[in-house]
Amino acid sequence: MPHPPRPLARFRTAAAAAALGAAMLVPIAATQSASAAVTHVANPYVGSTPYLNPDYVAEVNAQATADGGTTGSTEAKVASYQTAIWMDHIGAIAGDSTHLGLKAQLDKAETQAASSSTPVLFEVVIYDLPGRDCAALASNGEIPATAAGLTEYESQYVDPIAALLGSSTYSNLRISTIIEPDSLPNAVTNQSKAACATATPYYETGVEYTLNKLHAIPNVYTYLDIGHSGWLGWSSNMGPAAQEFAKVAKATTAGVASVDGFISDTANTTPTDEPFLPNSTLQVGGQPLDSANFYQYNPYFDEHTYDEAMHASLVSAGFPSSVGMLIDTSRNGWGGSARPTSLNSSPTDVNSYVTANKIDQRPFRGDWCNVNGAGIGSRPTAQPYGASDPIIAYVWIKPPGESDGDYPSGTHTHGDPHCDPSGTQTDGNGGTYPTDAIPGYDIPAGNWFAAQFQQLVTNAYPALGSTGGGGDTTAPSAPTNLAVSGTTSSSVSLSWTASTDNVGVTGYAVYRGSTKVATVTTTSYTDTGLTASTAYSYHVTAQDAAGNVSASSATVTGTTSASGGGGDTTAPSAPTNLAVSGTTSSSVSLTWTASTDNVGVTGYAVYRGSTKVATVTTTSYTDTGLTASTAYSYHVTAQDAAGNVSASSATVTGTTSASSGGGGSVGCTATYSISSDWGAGFNANVTVTNTGTTATKSWTVTWTWAGNQTVSSMWNAVYTHSGSAVTATNEPYNNVIAAGGNTSFGFGATYSGTNTAPTLTCTAS
Repeated sequence: MPHPPRPLARFRTAAAAAALGAAMLVPIAATQSASAAVTHVANPYVGSTPYLNPDYVAEVNAQATADGGTTGSTEAKVASYQTAIWMDHIGAIAGDSTHLGLKAQLDKAETQAASSSTPVLFEVVIYDLPGRDCAALASNGEIPATAAGLTEYESQYVDPIAALLGSSTYSNLRISTIIEPDSLPNAVTNQSKAACATATPYYETGVEYTLNKLHAIPNVYTYLDIGHSGWLGWSSNMGPAAQEFAKVAKATTAGVASVDGFISDTANTTPTDEPFLPNSTLQVGGQPLDSANFYQYNPYFDEHTYDEAMHASLVSAGFPSSVGMLIDTSRNGWGGSARPTSLNSSPTDVNSYVTANKIDQRPFRGDWCNVNGAGIGSRPTAQPYGASDPIIAYVWIKPPGESDGDYPSGTHTHGDPHCDPSGTQTDGNGGTYPTDAIPGYDIPAGNWFAAQFQQLVTNAYPALGSTGGGGDTTAPSAPTNLAVSGTTSSSVSLSWTASTDNVGVTGYAVYRGSTKVATVTTTSYTDTGLTASTAYSYHVTAQDAAGNVSASSATVTGTTSASGGGGDTTAPSAPTNLAVSGTTSSSVSLTWTASTDNVGVTGYAVYRGSTKVATVTTTSYTDTGLTASTAYSYHVTAQDAAGNVSASSATVTGTTSASSGGGGSVGCTATYSISSDWGAGFNANVTVTNTGTTATKSWTVTWTWAGNQTVSSMWNAVYTHSGSAVTATNEPYNNVIAAGGNTSFGFGATYSGTNTAPTLTCTAS
């Protein structure tokens, strides 16, 4: 199951900042003025010059001076890379005596633009929603999750920012806005937390308002936060997340056009690529790699594969295919002596195999606060995988060296236990893990953390400065000698000669025609599932640790053999003993006895009637989303490593139970609690629990107010208000509640006088 999301924040103290001295700017060569206004382009990171935040430059230079020598020289290189400017509280807009406000930063960017022949890119984080970071403590915001808080957010925070960004003075800048990290992902996975259920409608309305304001400014680009692969990578999270983002975007004036793209891994340490674990379904010891404790059946091990999959989900949800993806690589490099340098194929169980080969050195994927052993990742780079890939840039949104948060102690009354180096956290499945926070420190969020910065620089991958302060821009050589090493009726095997690179090749992309079919770390690949007697063309590119992509190899053609000849032609035995192991009103569960084969069975295809509904590697499957009281026929086939398919199993019939029959029953209860009350209004949560023995198809909760309470808004339910009577019914997405399970909805209301809790009545069908 997904872990609770990590928060992030940057509340700096004036004392800490003052110790860093006056702000500095990296010298910029004087060139021809860019006087023409910048138009809205597809990718603002291409062909632009980065603006460097002088406040952060001062932090880095102060540390580099203090450390001195070779260490300080290497640390100083960090100051030459762009980091985002955080508007993490209303006061940050105006700034203070030690930190520039937004206007002052924009003015300096405009001064830079006056002597630049290319557009200047300015990155700013919009981060102050009502009830911010509802699932965490280290970065809870300043604005309460109330209707009044939403008004404050819009009028005192978003409006002043939009007014500054929209000034014609800055119309020649490219302004990239990172909108509300962690907000909408919390609306997907953390609704069981009362604070998140309360905050969600304010998140949605607040983000909608922000998009409307910022999209109206032609030179502003909007990027919504999508958490990271270790949060939303499960299929049960990714689809609903894409729908949530689409829901908010479609509510804006411009619809999905109000969003230029999305960003993942903001302030997190999930690797961009896991070079030695490119295939999450690889079988080790009879189990797929994603079944390892570290991944918990999440198929996305890194941000690259996650972003490409999320991009596809977002397009399916209604976003255009041109929508771009950013990855925050500021702290996800995982270099140092603990980083694997080659594939270790010797472990025979999935947990040992993953531990030996993953570059992510956290003991638990849910660790997020000041993670011990992390390193700076790839440098900010436009189009790291080429122009055709949806990932349009690597960026540094979280400034390396600024703390994620402190933990409660005698001197720090506000903090998050997840930041306690001596603390633990659980994975939701009974496993307990250390927080993995850097030991010996308790530094509030956003304050300079010298030990963390030193560690990030030491563990940077690729190493800092290997190609100068501008970062590595040298692409690997193109793969050579690409050849077809073998074919079967359903596969083509390829091999090639390794590329060379100044910082090291991390992988190869294999293309069938124009479609990328795999990313591998070896110099060979077998493309399977092909059609017999068919010609396929292939080419390969290489990528290095900095994200540079090589020119393509030469193209080769591989032709699969006829189905009756060449290679292994022995099909597996047919699966036997196919049986229905259980049914509900909406599902049929199946089991069967494994097939045998001379080269090994790789999977089973499950058919409902003539339609293939799943391909699995186990000998069981549950078919869901069915209709009550309906008979379904099933059969199963096996496939081997050579692509041969077995004869079919015998056919069995599974009949779903009646929605409330078969001895089952449907019923529900509703419990009511007030989450906040400010005298003239309040927020409340209602939990609906299925007390029956079969899943619900719909539910309704009713009550009558004893006083003059009036519901003003409701989320996760549809309501009507007639006099003092209220009726709340399920939304289309939460109508089904499993037997013994529950869902929740919330609402805001006004009142005067007393606020007596009502008696709720719940009915279900």
